[in-house]
Amino acid sequence: MVPRQDRWPDDSGLRAGRAPGARPLTGHLGALYRTPLSFLDGLPRHGDLVEIRVGRRPVFVLCHPALVRRVLTDDRVYDRHGASYERSRRAMGHGLATCPQADHRAQRRLMQPAFRPDHLAGYAAVMRQAIGETADGWRHGRETDLGRELFLLATKSAIRALFGADLPPAEARELHDALDTFLKGIYRQSLLPWAARLPTPGNRRYARALACWRAHTTRLIGAHRAHAAEQAAGRAAGHKNVLSHLLSVRTPDGAPVADDAVHDQSTALVVAGIETTAAALAWACHLLSHHPAVEEELYAEAHGVLGGRVATQDDLPRLPLTERVVMETLRLYPPAWLIPRSTAVETELAGRRLPAGSTVVFSPYVVHRRGDLYPEPARFLPGRWAADEASGGPDGSVRLRAYAPFGLGAHRCIGEAFALTEATMALATLAARWRLRPVPGAVVRPAARAVLAPERLPMYLYER
Repeated sequence: MVPRQDRWPDDSGLRAGRAPGARPLTGHLGALYRTPLSFLDGLPRHGDLVEIRVGRRPVFVLCHPALVRRVLTDDRVYDRHGASYERSRRAMGHGLATCPQADHRAQRRLMQPAFRPDHLAGYAAVMRQAIGETADGWRHGRETDLGRELFLLATKSAIRALFGADLPPAEARELHDALDTFLKGIYRQSLLPWAARLPTPGNRRYARALACWRAHTTRLIGAHRAHAAEQAAGRAAGHKNVLSHLLSVRTPDGAPVADDAVHDQSTALVVAGIETTAAALAWACHLLSHHPAVEEELYAEAHGVLGGRVATQDDLPRLPLTERVVMETLRLYPPAWLIPRSTAVETELAGRRLPAGSTVVFSPYVVHRRGDLYPEPARFLPGRWAADEASGGPDGSVRLRAYAPFGLGAHRCIGEAFALTEATMALATLAARWRLRPVPGAVVRPAARAVLAPERLPMYLYER
């Protein structure tokens, strides 16, 4: 029996369809592996709910914002089950980023206090220090892989803010390589689950990267526990961060958080706190380097507000263009670009009946590039957000409802404010002090992995 869904808008006018070009045994695997973004971008032409084939498995891609809102806000029907989440839980543990609906509310309540506004102010102070060190460490005229530089910035900032620790540069680079291999591997394993069991060089690299990443997390937790012991003995000062919260908070029955739960939450925070922010900053710098008029306008704003100093959280209300650049970047290149769900019961979407256990996928990349919601959807136009703010009309609200780089509903990313604060502070500071220019002839393309980031981003750095 199909459950009632009266609390969501009627979707009877929406259309289900199928993507053409599926091969008999592999389905659309080739396109999803080689050119996933262009393949996904073309799906809305075939319907609002489009069936694709991953091997022989049907997968239903949401291409309309009304369906996205329904799926992401009804976690009783559309839950975090299925093969992709089983693999994610094996790799990342049973934390807030991967747990099913039955465990999510309790975990969210456990973690939420660590992301309150008063804690965010403390994190922003740590971010400011890391951003300043990065901006001061660059050299005029140097060619660099900016994606790696921004990863190192995000690593320094997140590890300090979330864990109260530091990673030496060599360890941070080792973590970058491990996470890059892991995120490529988990995406490939989602497409080819049977291949994960084969003793291939790629699978061995994935296993080593996963072990390396877990070892880093274990060391961070161990160092924090040692610091907490020194603090209790009066030999060290105490600092508020997410890890200190996890180690001090009590569950509803009065027990401390179990060691494995601390590790699971921390492991996910390493990815969420580093990779998503680094990717957003990298794409923002790439887009600005190809849009000099916007870049100069951004420089004028940032220089006028900051005057050469590093941005603070208090500066954010006076940096509206910087905020819009971040928003537009996340529209065009949302880091979490594929979000799967599995139907817990038989249900219906866009007139299509879905059996229990069906895989439904939301891609912000698809919905954010709908021409009926965003005119000239492939263009980088930060001003579109200013027009929405000024009009206050229905078109703006529709666009905002369709805008979901951090998800929607109860599972919306708990670190959204953390990520936006860091990205805005970093972008304003760097724009005020550095002009970034692409290396002639360099091709910048997205890497096929779980977080949407450039494969490489070669840039020249010129001090203003």
